[in-house]
Amino acid sequence: MAVTTLSATDLKDRLTQGADLFLLDVREPQEYHYAKIDGSTLIPLQQIPQRIGELDPARDIVVICHHGMRSMQAANYLANQGFASIASLTGGIDAWSLHCDSSVPRY
Repeated sequence: MAVTTLSATDLKDRLTQGADLFLLDVREPQEYHYAKIDGSTLIPLQQIPQRIGELDPARDIVVICHHGMRSMQAANYLANQGFASIASLTGGIDAWSLHCDSSVPRY
């Protein structure tokens, strides 16, 4: 399965339209507690293989990190494990803060 990318504004539009998306944040706990998208779930990148059972392979999953590198790694891993609908947030939480929700701190 190919991994798609999603811009912050596209993600915001989909959430506003009520899309049923699972927001998977793969940053470290201290990053997540400092700045996050409401409704996202934290599973740090290194824990994905051990915690893959917590994820639904049939669900639309958007993977989030700081700038988009770790999320793409996680998205590719999940796609290789048979997850059907995986997207990586381009620009990560930083792009979300810049383009969608300025109340989310940048770091």
